[in-house]
Amino acid sequence: MSAAGWQPDPEGRHEYRYWDGTQWTEHVSNGGQASVAPLGAPPPQAGATAPPPVAQAQAGGGDPWAGLSGDLVDGTYSEVEGVGPMKQNSKMLRVRLDQPFMAKQGSMVAYQGNVDFAYQGGGAAKFLKKAFTGEGLDLMAVSGQGDVFLADEGKDVHILQITNGGISVSGKAVLAFSSSLEWNVERVKGGSMMAGGLFNTTLRGTGWVAITTDGQPVVLNPAEAATYADADALIAWSVNLQTSIASSFKASALIGRGSGEAFQVAFRGAGFVIVQPSEGPPPVPASN
Repeated sequence: MSAAGWQPDPEGRHEYRYWDGTQWTEHVSNGGQASVAPLGAPPPQAGATAPPPVAQAQAGGGDPWAGLSGDLVDGTYSEVEGVGPMKQNSKMLRVRLDQPFMAKQGSMVAYQGNVDFAYQGGGAAKFLKKAFTGEGLDLMAVSGQGDVFLADEGKDVHILQITNGGISVSGKAVLAFSSSLEWNVERVKGGSMMAGGLFNTTLRGTGWVAITTDGQPVVLNPAEAATYADADALIAWSVNLQTSIASSFKASALIGRGSGEAFQVAFRGAGFVIVQPSEGPPPVPASN
């Protein structure tokens, strides 16, 4: 029995199929591109003749995987197929361009095909809101044909589909969204300017949005009980919820994971609140 490695596909449907040393696997390779394709015929039985050696140089220069083995080349990390937005793993998003979309500036880690990236300012009104509130999106418009891979500092990626609805999201948590959605910077209802920084980004309409969390989040149901969340750990909530600002001056040294937050966002009603297990990276000390 031969060692594990890429061999000519015994079914002839693909250039190569991975032999794990005992049986054929579902991992295939065509033109140097690995993918997954279930075997249409049963794998070799015990005692069957070992597969033939890898074919030598062909028109394209031979098998690029020859002599390599391991999870990086056996198809374990091959692309996950699908149209539109598709998680490739817990921390990376691939968008197959069937229509233009918006993405966080600097989030592209790779792309394939003829893809165009353009700065998206959002207009003067949104620029002024961002400058005044500190909330907003640094966006790039993505168009063309191909696949775009996105990630943000190794954070977990989540995809939400919105149908004639809306969601309020922390601007720093937005990775990408379909251009069919309208976005705006809005003040959290019930919050006064005295509280400071209580603004969020809303997305409304029909489309998809990919958001990131620093760790695995928890989704809370305010209909069960009044819900309070630290503003820095708060990721998103349904726009129909009633919001207010709860102060806790007397317990300011005990509330929250930071250095004694005096304000929390309070939620009531039917909907959801998404909270991450982190308040984000610590502030960078100012240089002298």
